[in-house]
Order: sequence, then structure tokens, then C-alpha cells
Amino acid sequence: MFAGVLLLVEGVLGMLQGIAGIAQDDVYGRIGEYVFEFSVSAWGWIHLVLGILVALIGAGILSGATWAKASGVALASLAVIANFVWLPYQPVWAVISIAIGVFVIWALCVEDTPPAVR
Repeated sequence: MFAGVLLLVEGVLGMLQGIAGIAQDDVYGRIGEYVFEFSVSAWGWIHLVLGILVALIGAGILSGATWAKASGVALASLAVIANFVWLPYQPVWAVISIAIGVFVIWALCVEDTPPAVR
């Protein structure tokens, strides 16, 4: 449940980031030169699509779908990479999103073991 809720929140916030980047190209500023230089509109579309997918996977995890666990790990990994590349545009939020992604990966990869029977 922890991973599903975090994925839903991360997905919705990613969609909002994407919409802000698409709506106005001057919402986000960039400091210095960076190797992975895209326009903010391109980043907006990336975040919007990734946010929609992450939210759908989060809903799948909350509904108990078996396919959602592996997909959640894959998309959370992709979101961590995308937010790492997004660092020059939103450094604080990118670090927070990376941490959320790491928590999601951890929560989905931990094996559920039943408590010991006494």
C-alpha cells in the first residue's frame, strides 16, 4: 500500500510539473550549462507522460494487480533517472522525487514474509 500511495502522489505531482512546463516555457529556470539539455516544453511532455504512467501503476498496485509490482519498479527506476536529469531545472524537487522513487523501489522489492507462528 505504501508504494501504491507514493506512486499515485508522485504521478500526480509529475503531471502537474509537466503541465507547468508545457503551459509556459519560462516557468522553470536553469543555472549554467548541462549535458542533457532539452527545452522545458520537452521536459514538460516527458514528465506529463511519465506522471500518467506512474499514477496508473500506483492505482494498479493499490488494486492488487499482479503485473503492477514489476511495472512499478521499472517505472520508478525510470522516474528516478528522469528526475536526476531534471536536476538543473528543479534541484530541490528533483532530489525529493528521487528519494520518493527509491522508497517505492525499496517497498516493492522487499519480500513480504508472514510473522512467525508461535
